[in-house]
Amino acid sequence: MNKNRYLLSKIFRSRIGFILILVTIYWIKTLLAYLIDFDLDTKGFYQNFILFINPLPIGLLFLGLALYVKPTKWFYRSVLLLYTLLFLWLFSNTLYFREFSDYISISTMLASSSVAGGLLQTTIKSLRIWDLLYILDFIGFAYFSFKKKIPIDSKPFNHRASFAVTALSILFFSINLFLAEIDRPELLSRGFSNTYIVRALGLPSFLGYNAYQTYHAHKDRSEASADDLVPVQDYVHQHYVGPNKDYFGMAKGKNVFYIHLESLQQFIIDYKLTVDGTEHEVTPFLNSLYHSNETFAFSNFFNQVKAGKTSDAETMIETSLFGLNQGSFMVQYGGSNTQQAAPYILAQEAGYTSAVFHGNAASFWNRNNTYKQWGYNYFFDKSYFTEATSENSFQYGLNDKVMLADSIQYLERLQQPFYTKFITVSNHYPYTTSLSGDEIGFPLADTKDETINGYFATANYLDASVKAFFDYLKATGLYKNSIIVLYGDHYGISNSRNPSLAPLLGANSETWSDYDNAMLQRVPYMIVIPGMTKGRIIDTFGGEIDALPTLEHLLGIDSKKYLHVGQDLLSPDNQQIVALRTPGNFITPEYTSYAGKLYHTQTGEEITNPDEDTLKKLEVIRTSVKNQLAASDAIQTGDLVRFLDNGLPTVNPKNYSYLDSLKALEAIEAELGNESTSLYSKNGEKSTVDLFQAPSYRNLHESNPASTSPNSSTSSSSSSSEKKE
Repeated sequence: MNKNRYLLSKIFRSRIGFILILVTIYWIKTLLAYLIDFDLDTKGFYQNFILFINPLPIGLLFLGLALYVKPTKWFYRSVLLLYTLLFLWLFSNTLYFREFSDYISISTMLASSSVAGGLLQTTIKSLRIWDLLYILDFIGFAYFSFKKKIPIDSKPFNHRASFAVTALSILFFSINLFLAEIDRPELLSRGFSNTYIVRALGLPSFLGYNAYQTYHAHKDRSEASADDLVPVQDYVHQHYVGPNKDYFGMAKGKNVFYIHLESLQQFIIDYKLTVDGTEHEVTPFLNSLYHSNETFAFSNFFNQVKAGKTSDAETMIETSLFGLNQGSFMVQYGGSNTQQAAPYILAQEAGYTSAVFHGNAASFWNRNNTYKQWGYNYFFDKSYFTEATSENSFQYGLNDKVMLADSIQYLERLQQPFYTKFITVSNHYPYTTSLSGDEIGFPLADTKDETINGYFATANYLDASVKAFFDYLKATGLYKNSIIVLYGDHYGISNSRNPSLAPLLGANSETWSDYDNAMLQRVPYMIVIPGMTKGRIIDTFGGEIDALPTLEHLLGIDSKKYLHVGQDLLSPDNQQIVALRTPGNFITPEYTSYAGKLYHTQTGEEITNPDEDTLKKLEVIRTSVKNQLAASDAIQTGDLVRFLDNGLPTVNPKNYSYLDSLKALEAIEAELGNESTSLYSKNGEKSTVDLFQAPSYRNLHESNPASTSPNSSTSSSSSSSEKKE
């Protein structure tokens, strides 16, 4: 026993022992910050285990660098300097997170004057009594140093032993990264969220990851010049199609509602799931909208996302520019690139107020920074929703009915006209885990794939949530003065699972092909204009890149002067070429190229030996796809919008703050007085929160058994029209 104590004492009196003590203290401090200050939203033992270990590898790697310093005095100075840097990075982020719900990025630090001022202003009011725990060790070091009770080891480490410590810490970090990738595949390539990186790999790793991204973004940006804008403008001018005269400006001045239908695919529209011989209509309300003569419903609208998934869809919907071929534009460039996006364009052109409602963390997909560049006045993330509990939310955010209901208190305060986006999450992989309690009840499909089985239940819940929101709009009168756009962001069932889905679609798993995979990239896209009677199902081929010019023309804004690479889907001149982000993939009414194979779009027949006429047509299509993606990539990676002079001032993200937004809205109402156009003001300063009614699945069907009938409709929309274009 005494021998072991002597050995242990000897180790902790050595240089490596001193480093291990510092690593342990840093580890404890980091866990304290994780537990008290950061909102890392961990779920289950596995994520908490990764969180528990992630400070150790980087702590050992960083502090172990001091072992390469041989002189005794300089070793201790070096290790204390390195430890202080780790502490300062940790503590600065705790203060910053308390104010901004995010972590300090390279871009933030590069804005040195504003950051220094911002941190200085927030430090005092951000301090908490428990912050004394973060500095107790420094007080202890000062005391023991003054008393000369810190043991000094004058024997240096040889370089081989120092390298062994470095190698061991790198091995530990590799294990940490491996475990993190199991929990969240493509963690580093897709980005997702600053929170995900910190939760998996720690704050120092986030800094390194962010520095790598920032370097590449600034490298591309620094190499671009105003001259690069010229060929892009030429392309945009040549690619532009004029609006349809019958529809241009038909929704001018109306409020805009975007409803983001998470992971919803077009095949779900009008689909009835048969379980035990009984048909169950999955999305009765969306079906009624699809067939309404108040709706332009598109039957051949394709998602065009890649690794950025939802963030890619948002990027295209808001800017008519593609996401990246690798990673997420919003994560890599969204917080720094100059943009002219829908909310900013509408604010400048027609005085719109803009807001996003989303029941997840603001930092997910870097939304809190990107939305400022896009010109969103307000962003109501999960921190604004008072009803968030573990029972009505899951890893991707607040359940849809609860989020929509809780949004009303903010929506009713927005000045009209407004441009709003509601991002739903409940119909997100892995599906049924997002539903609980009385919302469970819609039948599960009967396949060997649990993901597919649950997909229909969450789609049905999403449908009911959207119906409740529409009912609210009608009850308040907002409906008649609005345009409501509903869109699916990307596929919900992946290509690898599609053969298991095939029997439910009346197809054969054995003969399922890449053509079938391509056709399942369709997502819903519906534009509801209350009071309109010209609505119909439109067969025009298009995608998310086309949404913004389509909306602008309906609002009476010509898209010609903006750097959009999409085309108005209602224009008779639309070319109907859908470029997919994977090189070589495209879809047109005549040909589909997918996964290296070519098909006739109408029949699904593979083309293995195209004739000369077909080759000529394909060359035109491929050139068009190549030019569209190249123009978009040049704009996005080169930040070319900063060189554009089209009469609009440059977006200044400093003009936007997402803190205390309700107070800001109330202040505007008070300032405007009788001139206020908010719903709250128009309603005699009475809240409309109680007008949002969203009964649970069980309560709805217990009170109205007839609603379970496959032929019943929960919609009060206008009569349907089967006419197609």
